[in-house]
Amino acid sequence: MSIDKTSTAAADSAAENPDAAPAAVAAVDPRLLVREQGFAGYLGEFKRKMKAGDLGSIPVVVGLLLIWAIFTSLNSNFLTAGNFSDMSVAMVGTGMIAVGIVFVLLLGEIDLSVGSVSGVAGATFAVLNITHGMNEVLALVLAILTGTVAGTIHGFVFARIGVPAFAVTLAGLLFWQGFMLQILGSNGTINLNSDGIVVKLTSYYFSDVAAAYGLAIVVTAGYFLSAFFDNRRREAAGVPSRPLNEVIVRTVLLAVLVFAAAIVFNQYKGLPLAVVIFLAFLLLTDFVLRRTSYGRMVFALGGSVEASRRAGINVELVRISVFAIAGTFAAMGGLFVASRIASANQGAGAGDFLMNVIAAAVIGGTSLFGGRGRTWDALLGVMVIVSIQYGLALQGVASPVQYMITGGVLLATVVIDAVTRKTQKTAGRA
Repeated sequence: MSIDKTSTAAADSAAENPDAAPAAVAAVDPRLLVREQGFAGYLGEFKRKMKAGDLGSIPVVVGLLLIWAIFTSLNSNFLTAGNFSDMSVAMVGTGMIAVGIVFVLLLGEIDLSVGSVSGVAGATFAVLNITHGMNEVLALVLAILTGTVAGTIHGFVFARIGVPAFAVTLAGLLFWQGFMLQILGSNGTINLNSDGIVVKLTSYYFSDVAAAYGLAIVVTAGYFLSAFFDNRRREAAGVPSRPLNEVIVRTVLLAVLVFAAAIVFNQYKGLPLAVVIFLAFLLLTDFVLRRTSYGRMVFALGGSVEASRRAGINVELVRISVFAIAGTFAAMGGLFVASRIASANQGAGAGDFLMNVIAAAVIGGTSLFGGRGRTWDALLGVMVIVSIQYGLALQGVASPVQYMITGGVLLATVVIDAVTRKTQKTAGRA
């Protein structure tokens, strides 16, 4: 539908009801017409967003490129095929847990228990499968369900009883840490079957070059078809849509990125199974948040709990479900972490692991104040963190310095988030 048709429709409505004409005209948001104005419209929209402090993922992407450029200049091995592939697999465990944290942060809450819950999942699988000989698939399912149950308990205490999420999950951190130590026993470490399902999560690669290129084709074609048919639906509904040439340009840019990654993967061992699984869950959760009524309810709660309640949203149920999702992803991430070291041990979820998970979601662009974020933020954030860790490791920098640098990056991100919200309030958009 063109801008002229929109204006005509507004004029017809005004003619039928002259008293309502001023309100009808005022209700039209000029930003809705940006897509039909082509690149000129997007350039104007970009300038408006910059003035309003709505930077989106731009600082993260620029920062990531800067990190890669710095470490590549310091060590030519940083972006080699082998190191890139290792970094991609290493980020999956933390990234999976960060996806669940994104859901919690969208509510404006926090979950401090995910590190301990991830350790419990790995320990549960090891005890059931290795110690008691349970079938691998059944042990895997039960291990993931431990995270779901833990998250549901946290959500219930928070939503129904009214205990702050910080206090509930802090207690959960201690409880599940102790529970993990208890089930692991005095030995403290259980080695996993090197040929088992869990270990293969991070050790298996699709060595055939067709796998990586095939996935790149599927991703590119899927994006184009999704954008194309979304435009058709918008046109049928009479709302502005992206010009076809813009969709093509976006598709080409995506194709360059995914095929470049495919080429790099094929220069080493091939396409990692862990990366495929991670991308699949990112696509699924992104669809849930952006395309379903449940996702809209999550965003609504992050914006205003009282307004959501008055709109008929079951606040308690959504809150409980979000913490259950966070627990489930914590368990899945814990299995990937256990897969990398081929064991479940007492150190799982300890140290800076929890902070890295939360930092990944925040650095990626999810607001600590709720109501703004995407599951893709987990990918961007964990890429930044893992890149810093691997880059500093190649330079032989000690762990204390790595902690300080990661903390500095997190602080800078939170400051940007706070300044952005303040600027948006000044611009009247928050």
